[in-house]
Amino acid sequence: MKKLISFLCLVAIQIAVIFHVSAQSSAKAVNGDAQIDLSGNWSFQIDSLDQGVKQQWYNRKLKEEIKLPGSMTTNGKGDDITVNTPWTGSIEDSTWFRDPQFAKYRVPGQVKVPFWLQPDKYYKGAAWYQKTVNIPASWQNKHVELYIERSHWETTVWVDGKPAGMQNSLATAHVFDISGLLKTGRHQITVRVDNRVKDFNVGQNSHSISDHTQSNWNGMVGRLLLSAKPSISISDVQLYPDIKAKQVVARISVNNMTGKAANVSFKLLASTDRPDAEKLKEVSVTRLVEKNATVEIAYPMGNQPLLWSEFTPDTYSMQVNISSKQTAADRQEVTFGMREFSTNGTQFSINGQPTFLRGSLECAEFPKTGYPPTDLDSWMRIFKICKSYGLNHLRFHSWCPPDAAFEAADRMGFYLHIECSSWANQGATIGDGKPLDKYIYEESRRIVKAYGNHPSFCMMDYGNEPAGKNMVKYLTDFVTYWKKRDPRRLYTTGSGWPIVDEANYNSTPLPRIQQWGQGLKSIINGEAPRSDYDWADIIKKWQHPTVSHEIGQWCVYPDFKEISQYDGVLKAKNFEIFKDQLEENGMGSLAEDFLQASGKLQVLCYKADIEAALRTPGFGGFQLLGLYDFPGQGTALVGVLNPFWRDKGYVTGKEYSEFCNSVVPLVRLPKMVYLNNEHLIAPVEIAQFGASVLNDVVPAWDIRNENGDVLFQGKLDKTNIKFGNGIKLGEINVALSTIERPSRLSITVHVADHQNSWDIFVYPAALPATDQQIVVTQTLNEKAVETLANGGKVLLTLKKGSLKADKGGDIAIGFSSIFWNTAWTKQQPPVTLGILCDPKNPALKEFPTQAYSNWQWWDGMAHSNAIKLDAVSKDIKPIVRVIDDWVTARPLGLVFECKVGKGKLIVSGIDLLSGEEKRPEARQLLYSLKSYMNTEAFAPKEDINIEKITSLYN
Repeated sequence: MKKLISFLCLVAIQIAVIFHVSAQSSAKAVNGDAQIDLSGNWSFQIDSLDQGVKQQWYNRKLKEEIKLPGSMTTNGKGDDITVNTPWTGSIEDSTWFRDPQFAKYRVPGQVKVPFWLQPDKYYKGAAWYQKTVNIPASWQNKHVELYIERSHWETTVWVDGKPAGMQNSLATAHVFDISGLLKTGRHQITVRVDNRVKDFNVGQNSHSISDHTQSNWNGMVGRLLLSAKPSISISDVQLYPDIKAKQVVARISVNNMTGKAANVSFKLLASTDRPDAEKLKEVSVTRLVEKNATVEIAYPMGNQPLLWSEFTPDTYSMQVNISSKQTAADRQEVTFGMREFSTNGTQFSINGQPTFLRGSLECAEFPKTGYPPTDLDSWMRIFKICKSYGLNHLRFHSWCPPDAAFEAADRMGFYLHIECSSWANQGATIGDGKPLDKYIYEESRRIVKAYGNHPSFCMMDYGNEPAGKNMVKYLTDFVTYWKKRDPRRLYTTGSGWPIVDEANYNSTPLPRIQQWGQGLKSIINGEAPRSDYDWADIIKKWQHPTVSHEIGQWCVYPDFKEISQYDGVLKAKNFEIFKDQLEENGMGSLAEDFLQASGKLQVLCYKADIEAALRTPGFGGFQLLGLYDFPGQGTALVGVLNPFWRDKGYVTGKEYSEFCNSVVPLVRLPKMVYLNNEHLIAPVEIAQFGASVLNDVVPAWDIRNENGDVLFQGKLDKTNIKFGNGIKLGEINVALSTIERPSRLSITVHVADHQNSWDIFVYPAALPATDQQIVVTQTLNEKAVETLANGGKVLLTLKKGSLKADKGGDIAIGFSSIFWNTAWTKQQPPVTLGILCDPKNPALKEFPTQAYSNWQWWDGMAHSNAIKLDAVSKDIKPIVRVIDDWVTARPLGLVFECKVGKGKLIVSGIDLLSGEEKRPEARQLLYSLKSYMNTEAFAPKEDINIEKITSLYN
């Protein structure tokens, strides 16, 4: 008996082992399909010499093991990072490869790159994945498919050594018909994945493939399964809502494998989760189906169908059932929405109501895994955060997300702009007869077939910023093709350009406050601050809506606290380099201050950009670059959120959404700095794209001082506010004569539940006299030197351009923060991130300021050079500091004090004298510094040799 029991146990163990190796031996029925889940352990082998096909690896057992869904990197597979790693993506900041400054980051085993987030391992080439499965007898004579939800990227499949085909979509599932290759029993499925750039070069910087963003990973993620369908089955369902006719037209594609024509019964029933919604009736029809057929059925949606929009994200589920006498029944459930995303003149509309796109880019940044999530919760979190910052729109830059992103956007009421996996530039072109031309049509058809029913899928173009001598004709034809083929969404050529009459809308970078390469000649850096400009003159020549392309691009200092958050496959080695540089320059303790101060300036710049778009009558919308950071292209820290969609501590969603929302009060201020003998006169407007007309509202405004005390207030006429922008509400008109002291004031406009605020600065028109014994000079002339020698006081205010290049004269500063970054813009100015100061410093008592740049610093930044403090002394603690680019992290100052012999000196990199009569900020700052110099608080500690000071300037 004991021997028998032992024998039976051994048999049971062997059976268990067989079933483990064979994956799932029983099929699971879902939506009319039987499915075998292929997730789990797979055999694996790297094919670095590209010999696998020649050596027929599909006929042998692979040597290693890997876990899927996943990538080689998530499984620790691949090569260590070296200076020879064959990255995918342009590297503009190539000095890393040769500059002695980076030598320690090129040491084998300790390599750190500044170009993008760095993976733990890297591999580019072919890799092989293999799984043994057991096919049940119930699958006999069924239509069997291998489903790979997302692969990166090209897959070639063999079943028991027999080829099953190749697929190369970057945007949709790879689905292989393997019906003729499977019978009951055990089978070996082999998949070769190749992540090298193909002959249809989509562009090495495309976010669908590039190391700049998600990383050029190799693997398979999302749902991995085999499915068996009846021999007569549904292959596709496309639903076309018509809100005017109150119906949806279903186009149902049927696959008939029986070899005979069959009468097929179709039953359709739409339903929704809304308990108060009208109950809809089932529709039944019968059609004769040959080998393959598409059947069109109009389905009535009742008397009052629920309409999908950002305010009412109501969706329906359409259940499609087919049956015939020859085979088992099949069914599919498809989510759709009753909506019409269209245009009305130069603006967009949703279900006939005007809407304004408030968008950002999604650039495929997923540091935990290096590839996009395919689960609903991850995408719901992203869209909830976007909504909390006032957005209603997301553009997927040169890539297309998985189905879960569309489902989440459906539920949240988000308008999605999808691109066909390409950025044909920097080594690639479109429209020149290359294989990419054909691939874009194939990819776009796959995208629309896979995701076209989602109501959130509202816009599409080929991809980002194209190049090619024939691109205009090609992209015009592309738009024409899709407008005719599928009217469920709007189409344009490419994001950024070109503009053609045939497009439904324009995408152009022209309407924004800083153009690429514009430097210090832009609106924000070249003109005194104001909030009364718009883009009406730019868009007046176009007849359809305009979306401003990639507005913002305003940088912030790295958040070194963020480094610890990178606990996945991508690491912030770039941040480690920048942190080292800051510490080597003796400013490690200022990292958090730099982050917060530059962050406040960043928000101010974004507010200016967004409000300019909202002020423009008839404008279509904007797409930010971006709401969150872009870690590639040399590190572009352009987000108020980090790549994990977490805020950095200097602005909340609630604060941001005051100036970025469906309803935003606006004030057209002709300037931001006033004298107290002036009137403040400013028109009040509103951009109103909310859920409904605002009836019987009484707009109100107030002006408060820094303590929150109301100095002025008023109400505007009661009104009903319809949809649109450029809607005039009235005017603020106040005399500033009661403002006796230099002040920072805050103007707030309230409309219903919405408010928005602006800081202005008011200075006395007449200033008291100061001690005439203070020598104010632009050079240390004989009088100044003598004054210092005798123990006197000197204020040296350097003329702009007089600072020597090696002392800081070659550092281009302006008011705004850095645009994109200095590496990819080739040092486009400004190369700094605003100022940092102590607002309580007595030297600034008469020049009200926060710790960071606000509009009153525009004049100073426009008339100054940043002084390299280590050219004077490494111990200098400036009164006003300039925050340098994180790559160089130089200690820079605008204003500092020191002892020179017996005397006391303030050095200002701001020219406070030239044109002073037209520069109230310069006049006030000069007065503040002189007033400070007349107090006992003026007691500088650092003793500097006078030659150090005179060596600063020409």
